[in-house]
Amino acid sequence: QVQLVESGGGLVQAGGSLRLSCTISRNIFPVKALGWYRQAPGKQRDLVAAITSDRINYADSVKGRFTVSKDVAKNTLYLQMNSLKPEDTGVYYCNARRFETDYWGQGTQVTVSS
Repeated sequence: QVQLVESGGGLVQAGGSLRLSCTISRNIFPVKALGWYRQAPGKQRDLVAAITSDRINYADSVKGRFTVSKDVAKNTLYLQMNSLKPEDTGVYYCNARRFETDYWGQGTQVTVSS
């Protein structure tokens, strides 16, 4: 069974930091891409950051503030979020793309107060 389990969300004041983690079950590898998506209330789920074999992509709104990384030995994906803004509020989902299939975690809530 493929599992992606996020953790690390919470409530933080504007300007603060959070680090999200996503533990990924070994049976999903190899993957085409790993990434983080965000869904604000009443809005669609949008890409925040993604890692492929040869590049890292960020949404323009988080460039310079967020950093995505992975620990291969621990099968874990991270998202370090600094200088958080109220508009960063939403549910953050971990994603793994294996061939043409997307796998998702259950999501973790991030709330940034002004």
